[in-house]
Amino acid sequence: MKQIKEKHSLAMRWCHWVNFPMLSVMIWSGMLIYWANDEYKVTLFGHTFFKFFPDWFYTKFHLVHRLSEGMAFHFLFMWFFILNGVFYVAYTLVSGEWRELVPQKKSFKEAWQVLLHDLHIRKMAPPQKKYNAAQRIAYTAIIVMGIGSVVTGLAIYKPVQFYYLTWLCGGYHFARIIHFVLTLGYVFFFVIHVVQVFLAGWKNFSSAVTGFEVINTKPIIEKAHDEEKS
Repeated sequence: MKQIKEKHSLAMRWCHWVNFPMLSVMIWSGMLIYWANDEYKVTLFGHTFFKFFPDWFYTKFHLVHRLSEGMAFHFLFMWFFILNGVFYVAYTLVSGEWRELVPQKKSFKEAWQVLLHDLHIRKMAPPQKKYNAAQRIAYTAIIVMGIGSVVTGLAIYKPVQFYYLTWLCGGYHFARIIHFVLTLGYVFFFVIHVVQVFLAGWKNFSSAVTGFEVINTKPIIEKAHDEEKS
């Protein structure tokens, strides 16, 4: 017997799928801006071991001499990014969905168990409802990161007008570092998220598009019969 189970609301799916292309544009345009002053690198005893990013990277992806274009796209799409984020947070608060997203006291312990299960070190996965403990932490962290990106972005964009935000971030240069690190965090989250979706299978992906999942359920009589046989 098959049963249709509602999994994701329309508002949640809208925010999820709209946010992905917007964030992609933000990262791409941010790279065009970063090219003009790519000062971040890993240096020890006067030797540079790693640089964000090498010259061939800019040339390969045509990021050179496109500063004004990057700023135009970045400052335009940031408003859509903010509006989508505000709508998402407001919806979770009004609908009560935040109860399924916010980590609980035992979430950090169970997140470690989820990781061990994903690595096939632990056989049994910890019990979960709509989201497991690792997802609760990750999805909440993304919301916090989004707020951090907006605050640091405004501090960089208008350091004089938003001087209080710049001060709150520890100054212009530290705000820029935080903004850059958060961008790397989005890329890292995206890679892990895609891998997890791939491992979870097609049903999990399709439910994020349609909002429901078709599950197989045994009739009560058949289930009781199986229990008697065992």
